[in-house]
Amino acid sequence: MAQPQSKKIFFENLSGAGKAIAVLTSGGDAQGMNAAVRAVVRMGLYVGAKVYFIHEGYQGMVDGGENIEEASWESVSSMLQVGGTVIGSARCKEFRSHEGRLKAAHNLVQQGITNLCVIGGDGSLTGANLFREEWSGLLTELVEQGLIEADAVQKYSALHIVGMVGSIDNDFCGTDMTIGTDSALHRIIEVVDAIMTTAQSHQRTFVLEVMGRHCGYLALVSALACGADWVLIPEMPPEDGWEDKMCQKLSANRAGMKRLNIIIVAEGAIDRSNRPITTDTIKDLVVKCLGFDTRVTILGHVQRGGTPSAFDRILASRMGVEAVLALLETTANTPACVVSLCGNQSVRLPLMECVQMTQEVQRAMDGKRFEEAVKLRGRSFENNLKTYKLLAHRKPESELPISNFNVAVLNVGAPSAGMNAAVRSAVRVGISEGHKMFAVSDGFEGFSKGQIKEIKWADVGGWTGQGGSLLGTKRTLPAKHVDKIAEQMREHNINALLIVGGFEAFESLLQLYEARSTHEDFCIPMCMLPATISNNVPGTDLSIGADTALNAIVETCDRIKQSASGTKRRVFIIETMGGYCGYLASVGGLAAGADAAYIYEEPFDIRDLQANVEHLTEKMKTSIQRGLVLRNENCNENYTTDFIYQLYSEEGRGVFDSRKNVLGHMQQGGAPSPFDRNFGTKISAKAMQWVTKKLVETFRHGRVFANTEDSCCLLGMRRRALVFQPVVQLKGETDFVHRIPKEQWWLKLRPLMKILAKYKTSYDVSDSGQLEHVVRNRPKESDASVAM
Repeated sequence: MAQPQSKKIFFENLSGAGKAIAVLTSGGDAQGMNAAVRAVVRMGLYVGAKVYFIHEGYQGMVDGGENIEEASWESVSSMLQVGGTVIGSARCKEFRSHEGRLKAAHNLVQQGITNLCVIGGDGSLTGANLFREEWSGLLTELVEQGLIEADAVQKYSALHIVGMVGSIDNDFCGTDMTIGTDSALHRIIEVVDAIMTTAQSHQRTFVLEVMGRHCGYLALVSALACGADWVLIPEMPPEDGWEDKMCQKLSANRAGMKRLNIIIVAEGAIDRSNRPITTDTIKDLVVKCLGFDTRVTILGHVQRGGTPSAFDRILASRMGVEAVLALLETTANTPACVVSLCGNQSVRLPLMECVQMTQEVQRAMDGKRFEEAVKLRGRSFENNLKTYKLLAHRKPESELPISNFNVAVLNVGAPSAGMNAAVRSAVRVGISEGHKMFAVSDGFEGFSKGQIKEIKWADVGGWTGQGGSLLGTKRTLPAKHVDKIAEQMREHNINALLIVGGFEAFESLLQLYEARSTHEDFCIPMCMLPATISNNVPGTDLSIGADTALNAIVETCDRIKQSASGTKRRVFIIETMGGYCGYLASVGGLAAGADAAYIYEEPFDIRDLQANVEHLTEKMKTSIQRGLVLRNENCNENYTTDFIYQLYSEEGRGVFDSRKNVLGHMQQGGAPSPFDRNFGTKISAKAMQWVTKKLVETFRHGRVFANTEDSCCLLGMRRRALVFQPVVQLKGETDFVHRIPKEQWWLKLRPLMKILAKYKTSYDVSDSGQLEHVVRNRPKESDASVAM
C-alpha cells in the first residue's frame, strides 16, 4: 500500500504563541477523558499556547472565577490511568439560556480564550456549536453593557471549537469508537465472565441489563463478545412473537448440554410497539415458560467507572493531540469540527453533520423505521448486528445450503488471546454457508500426523472468552512435512484452508503457495488471519491478541508505578515481548505514560541513553516522582535490560533510584479483551464469506482448482479498510530476517509519546488537517469498522 507523502512540523514551526486554549468535559463522564485532557494540555503547552482547565463543564464556564484555571505540565501528571474526569463534569441548565451563554462569553474573554476543546456527547457538542454561532453577537452585547472594551470584539472576533466525543454508549454518528466505550465493554465482559462461572455451576439463566437508553451498542457488542443466547436493543426490536422464539432457543441450548443461558438487554430496549422490555419482564417470561432458575443483574454505573483501557488511553491521546492541531489550523471560516476515528485513522468531520445524523437515528426509531436506524448508526453497528445474528442463531438443517465443501481451520505459531473467538466464528459461519468444517490440532505438525476431525456448531460454544489456543498450536512450518500434509488433504478432501496465526502462519502460507507447483492439493482457496501479540505480520495494522497484551502491559505498569507512591523518586525499566517488533513497547509506552521506549526499528546509541537519563533527571528534580522506561526484548543485543538498568542507576544516583521488571509470558496469557474477541470474530466471519465465494468461483468439472495469487490471501486492516492481500505480493513488504514489516504505521505514534513526555521532537501530520464529510454508507471495500 502506498504510504502518503509525509509532511512534518517541527517544534519551532508549531506556533500556538498568543493563543489560549480551554478544555472542558461535559455531560456524562467516560473513562479516557483524563487522557484526552492530558493530551490537550501537553500538546497545547508544547506549541507555546496558554492552556486552561474549565472545571465542572459548562457550569464552570458560566460561573467563571476559580473554575477557569491555567494548566501546567505538572497539573496533568498521574491522571492518565484515572477513570472519570478530574476536572469535573456537570449538566448546566443555565448554559442553555442566552443569559448563561452571555456570562460564559464574558468569562472566556476575560482570560483571552478563543479556542475551546469540548469533550462530551452530542448535547454538549451541539451547545458548543450554538455558542460559537452566537459569539460575535454575545461580544457586542457585552460591549453595550460596558462589561468589555470595544476593541475586544475585534481582538476576540471568532470562537474556534473542536470536539472529542466522550461517551460510553458509542452513540455518536461519524466515529467508529467514542472515548470510554472500550473501557465500558471491559467492565461488562469482566462481569459476564464472572457470572458465567456461577451460572454454569447452578444451571442458571442470567438476564443482564447494560447501559444504552437510546443506543444498543454496548449490549450488542458485549453479546457478540461473550456469545450471549439473546440480545435486545432499541435500534432493532424483536419481531412479534419473539417471546416464544427466545424460549425455544434457550430450551434448545440446554438440550444441547449447555448448562447456562445469558440474555443481554440494553436499558432502552423496546418491542415493535415501542413498549419497554425490562429485565424483570424477561425473567418472569423465562420462569413461567421454561421453569429455569433465573437471576437478574443490573450493571449500572459500574460500566462508567474504573481505569481506562489501553485502547481508550491511546484513542484519547491521539484525539487530544489532533484536536490541538485542528485548533492551530482553524480560521474564522472553518466550521466547528469533531475529531473522529475511522478504522485506524483519526479524521476531522464537521460537528453539526455528525450531530444531525445522530439525531436522525432517534427520529427513525421514533418513526419505527428500525432498518433505517441501524444503517444510520454506521457500518460498524450494522456489521456487528449481522455477525451476531449469523453466529448466535443456527438455521435448521433443512434451511442450510448444501455446498459439499470441506474447510479446515488451524492455529499456527505462538498462542494469542482471541484465536478461539476467530475459530468459533469460522466454524459457525462455515456451517451456516453449508460447508463441513474440520479442526486441525497442533498446527501443521498435527496436520501431517492426521490430527484432523470434523467440528460441529455446539463444539465451539463458550470459546469466545477463552485465552490461548484450544485447538493447540505449534510453530512448525509446513515445508518439511509438505508430502504428508498433501496426503492428509487428499484423505479428508480438504477444499479450503483458514489459518489463524502470526508470522509463522504468514511464512506457512507462502510455503503452501510455492508448493502448488508440485502438489495440486494446495491449489485451493487459502486465507490467513493475523493473530499474534507482537503485531508483526505484514499487510495489517492490527493483529488478534495485541490489544489483550497491551492491556496486560498497561495494567502492570500502573501497578508498578503505584508501588513507588509515597517513596523517593524512582524509575522503572520494563522489558516487553515482541521479538524485533517494537509495537508493544511503543504503544504500551504511550498508553502507560512512559518517558522513553527503546525499540529495534529506531536505532539508538549511548548518547541517546545519556540524553534520556539527563531528561528524566531534570524532570525528577522539578516535578515528577516516578519514571517509566520500556524496552523491547530485542531492541539491541548490547544495550540489554540489565545494562540500561545499571546505567540509569548509576547516572541517576542522588536524584532517583531504579528498578527493573521483565514482564514475560504474562503478556501472552489471560482472557481476551473485548476488542480482540470482536476483532477475531468479525474478520473470521468475513474470511469465511471470502472462502465461500472463492470455492464457488474455482469449482470446475467436479473439483476445486485455485492457483492464482488472489486465491491465497491474508486478511488485514490497512488504515480504513479490511483488505484481502495475496501473500506473494506481501513478500516485498517484509523483513524476513527480523520478522517484521518494512513499513509500520505505529511508528508515527512514537513522536506523540515523546511530546507527551516533554521531549522536543518532530511530529508527522501527513494524515492530519483535512476536514472530511460524514458518509452515510461507505462502500464495502472500505469497511474498516472492525475497531469494534
